Amino acid sequence: MTTFPLIAHTQADDVVACGHGQTVTAGHFLADVRQLAAALPAGKHVLNVCADRYRFAVGMAAALLADKISLLPPTLTPEMVKQVRSFAPDVFCLADQPQSFTLPLLHWADAMPPRSPDTASVAPYEVPQIPASRIATIMFTSGSTGTPVAHRKSWGGLVRSARAEAGRLGLLDGRKHSIVATVPPQHMFGFESTVLLPLQSGAILVAAHPFYPADICTALAESGRPRMLVTTPVHLKALMSSGLDIPKTDQLLSATAPLPPQLALATEERLQAPLLEIYGSTETGQIATRRMTQDEAWTLFPDVTLSVKQGQTWASGGHIDQSTPLADELESLSETRFILHGRTADLINIAGKRSSLGYLNHQLHAIPGVMDGAFFMPDDGPGDTVVRLMAFVVAPGLTAPTLLAALRERVDAIFIPRPLVLLDALPRNSTGKLPRDMLAALAREHLQKRPLSPMETRFSIEPDHPAFAGHFPGSPIVPGVLLLDAALHAVRQARGTPGSAGATVPADICQISSAKFLSPVGPGETLTISCTNTASGGTRFDICSGDRKVATGTLVLSPSP
Repeated sequence: MTTFPLIAHTQADDVVACGHGQTVTAGHFLADVRQLAAALPAGKHVLNVCADRYRFAVGMAAALLADKISLLPPTLTPEMVKQVRSFAPDVFCLADQPQSFTLPLLHWADAMPPRSPDTASVAPYEVPQIPASRIATIMFTSGSTGTPVAHRKSWGGLVRSARAEAGRLGLLDGRKHSIVATVPPQHMFGFESTVLLPLQSGAILVAAHPFYPADICTALAESGRPRMLVTTPVHLKALMSSGLDIPKTDQLLSATAPLPPQLALATEERLQAPLLEIYGSTETGQIATRRMTQDEAWTLFPDVTLSVKQGQTWASGGHIDQSTPLADELESLSETRFILHGRTADLINIAGKRSSLGYLNHQLHAIPGVMDGAFFMPDDGPGDTVVRLMAFVVAPGLTAPTLLAALRERVDAIFIPRPLVLLDALPRNSTGKLPRDMLAALAREHLQKRPLSPMETRFSIEPDHPAFAGHFPGSPIVPGVLLLDAALHAVRQARGTPGSAGATVPADICQISSAKFLSPVGPGETLTISCTNTASGGTRFDICSGDRKVATGTLVLSPSP
């Protein structure tokens, strides 16, 4: 049976981690792991939410030693925790801070009471060997491209991945590298590059999780050299613009999305250290790196190969347990190198012209003064609904017209966003990603708040309306006749016809030329009616809920007799 060691540190006094003004030796780490493993409840699945990186690492290792599986979801929202419990009914939570989850809870302080510092030195130093086939974690997709899906990760695959990364980053040179990180350990990037990487390379795990630039500088200053900063473009941009005196850093490793070339160049020039990006996914783990300031192409990890099947790129070999499809558009340059063009789901086609959200975001971030931003294409609506490309931008001191003018210099006119919305900040998660559902929520919020034109009306049918009593009881929807009634009054208002809302329009002055009901409407849902006069004398109406069209048609009004 093939096995891999829990840690790569060969001596009991090797330093494994540092934090809170102390260093932790390999012997002490293993003693902590065994103590926690003995205290774990009977459930097979562990939701490890420890914020301290060292405690998270001990929790992961203890679960592995006790043949339990660590569950690592992309978020900890009530709905996600509910999904986790549905997936694994026996799950319990390991935490080092108060939690409001409705899960059985094991608190770090209860399981790990203080002990004598020299306790670890009493036991002989023996590193546990873990079967390569044992399932160590179940990771979940990040939510950027769809509903989270579970992906089982074997210990052997995780170890081979960490060792490949260590070799690529030069961490196997015999020196004790300190790894400081701004990303949490619960996501795939943070788990691989800030927990597994130090444990499987003999490096030093830094327990802190700095977020703000001043905290990052403090964590770097308190860590020994050589040191590497594992971060995201969002954190990096804030750090570079902070004006702080950044301690010397020997190497930087960044998540992929999106790192503007100008930021990469400015970072390397200021810190005099190489900045590498790492490419991968929850499904495959990390598989390639590049140094953007020197090469646009990515270089695969040893033994990882790419192939194309039915127009889709698949990754296999190396640490990947089975051939896995990628959700990205890649252009192969050789057996080991490729160009990344963006996610398959990011490809957009408008009037026969193709681009990608990744490319458009790249051009947006290249505009001087843009601190953050993202394009968003809403989902196609039913029937003949027209959806428009949008952009959300953080650019203090710049106006929307200025940004649109700058974009026209960089992208085809058909991909100019309508609208471009200025915000104070984007709702990125802790790894710098913008889940699609968050962008969709921003879009809905903007559409509901935007000023109405004289040809628009906003309304809702309140839940206590008597029409709901017998219309699909238990799951009521707005009857179509109420939508038509609202459309009639909106058309009269748009054409300047007198009349008050709620009044009956005589049938002999209105002709319904056409009417389509495209999507159900619920009680209390905010709706917008847009009216457009047609060349034939009628008025077209469109009723929308956010960016979703629910009804459309054309009315012809005749003068009252």
